[in-house]
Amino acid sequence: MKSGFVAIVGKPNAGKSTLLNSLLGTKVAITTHKAQTTRNAILGIYNEDDYQIVFIDTPGIHNPTSSLGSYMNKEAMSQAAGVDVIYYLVDGNSGLQNEDKEIIEKLFSYEVPVFLLLNKIDEISNDTIIKRLAYADSNYKFNELIPISGKEKTNFEELLNVTKSYLHDDVQYYPKDMITNVDLKFQISEIIREKVILNTREEVPHLVACKIDVIEMKTSKVFIEASIICNKQSHKGIIIGKQGSMLKKINQAASLDIAKLFDNKKIILSLYVKVEEDWLNKEKKLFDLGYFVGDKDE
Repeated sequence: MKSGFVAIVGKPNAGKSTLLNSLLGTKVAITTHKAQTTRNAILGIYNEDDYQIVFIDTPGIHNPTSSLGSYMNKEAMSQAAGVDVIYYLVDGNSGLQNEDKEIIEKLFSYEVPVFLLLNKIDEISNDTIIKRLAYADSNYKFNELIPISGKEKTNFEELLNVTKSYLHDDVQYYPKDMITNVDLKFQISEIIREKVILNTREEVPHLVACKIDVIEMKTSKVFIEASIICNKQSHKGIIIGKQGSMLKKINQAASLDIAKLFDNKKIILSLYVKVEEDWLNKEKKLFDLGYFVGDKDE
């Protein structure tokens, strides 16, 4: 048995959560086309007979404009320290940019093998792939350069085989049937937030959080009450929609996905939209919503 931890790091919209879900063959992290969807580090546990790889999906590293944004950056970089391998994921459409340099240098300082994964190669030409990799090779000392498509699962076998060669632990960290570390409340809250992100526009998705207030399981039904926290009164109106149409749409879409967590039992989901102005900068509120680990004053 060989095992180890792999941190998946990159800027927003590089495709980190899609990669994690594809590697595991199941959805453990929400994915949308909008940046900064992932806010917490999420473990995805990949098992083979002789290998266990614990992947850590991290928030996209960006220029923060709030306490939440600062937390997300800290969460991403802290997860990269102490792992066995770091995947630095880059969108192949843009390749490495000037703003990547500071992030990469920080990752190199951890003295951990860093792979450059050029993602979304299904969207670019072979010539572009070669140019992107050549630039990375001549400007940085990555341990490995691997072009992939998280969506199409291109080069996954090579990626996994190369990763295995860097693993040295002989401990099975998690049971073989365990896929992720997140609890049920977190999974449900993320599903609801995903549906808000997919169905709302402009700044609203970035200014919304979700909190599960009640879960009550019966023989054939599951009753759930959840609060959608938004930043402004105007956002509340958008989320609710005309005569409640948007909230109903969010509820129906979320209920379908939540049912999969409960063996397709009937889900009775009650959603309440609450305004908490500037919650992104209130440390106590962020802590209550699960965005700080340990002492919230740290």
